[in-house]
Amino acid sequence: MLELRDVLHRYGERVALALEHFVVARGAQVAIVGPNGAGKSTLLRLLALLERPSQGEVRLDGRVVAGGPRRAHPAAADRRRVTLVEQRPVLLRGTVRDNLLFGLRARGTPRAAAARAAADAAERMGIGPLLDRRRHELSDGEVQRVAVARAVALAPDVLLLDEPASSADRAAAQTLFRLLEAERRERGLAICLASHQLEDAYRWADDIRALADGRLSPVTPENLFRVELPAGGEPKHVQAGALEIAVLTDRIGPAILAVPPSDIFVSRDPLPSSARNVFSGRVTTLTHGRDGGVRVTADVGVELVALVTTDAVRDLGLAPGAPVTFAFKASAVRVF
Repeated sequence: MLELRDVLHRYGERVALALEHFVVARGAQVAIVGPNGAGKSTLLRLLALLERPSQGEVRLDGRVVAGGPRRAHPAAADRRRVTLVEQRPVLLRGTVRDNLLFGLRARGTPRAAAARAAADAAERMGIGPLLDRRRHELSDGEVQRVAVARAVALAPDVLLLDEPASSADRAAAQTLFRLLEAERRERGLAICLASHQLEDAYRWADDIRALADGRLSPVTPENLFRVELPAGGEPKHVQAGALEIAVLTDRIGPAILAVPPSDIFVSRDPLPSSARNVFSGRVTTLTHGRDGGVRVTADVGVELVALVTTDAVRDLGLAPGAPVTFAFKASAVRVF
């Protein structure tokens, strides 16, 4: 439905985004994860047709609507199909109801129909009790929820969300994600959100994509370490926080090491193994993903995340506070 092709986007001389292909399909639940400065907000603004790419094109249902050889500008009708809620949304003066009505009235929706749409969006997003409140009477988390409801009231085909739960507590965030999933399921709405909270992404999204330095990363931003690779043969032993990690590489100098969670062996006690990297500690959290896998986070001197099955969690008796050993081969460590 909505896609970027051969996009290279610059701010001055700095390349903020470089993507060969990125697509948000109809009805998709996409999460973009990555550290601050990875390009998540820039990606959302291009998808929202708020900026044109320096190079490349944005397509909607196969049509070029921004960029391309002719430097196309998006039409108003195309913009209306895509709505972005930014990380720090701004509410207009007046009540929450006034905010929900504003966009509808600006699009020429008749007064009675706009009132119905605003009330319906407020009910679906659980903000009915807030309708008569003003901005200064709302918490930051409530402001975010109102901004999402304001976007939902416009009935877009694609809803883009930048850190939509950054100001919400855990219970409020879970409620918001549940409501968004219901909205997607009932209306066929495509939702693409950016988040630095990996736990939220794995619980909510069907499709998780990681950005690093403006490019899609082959690994999610877990188990990443900035290191200095020494000269010498293989394996090399490098310090990553409190851990000494063995890695197979002929590179030297600054690098990033990545250990895919699926390549980590998990046991209660150290086992005889050819793995050169064996670290013991305690489980801190268990996160059950939508794909049936469980992400086990453990403190082994630094925080590491491993991916296991629900059967493995049961058989190993894994729970927060339980002892655990993580092991991975030197060949499993990727070097960037």
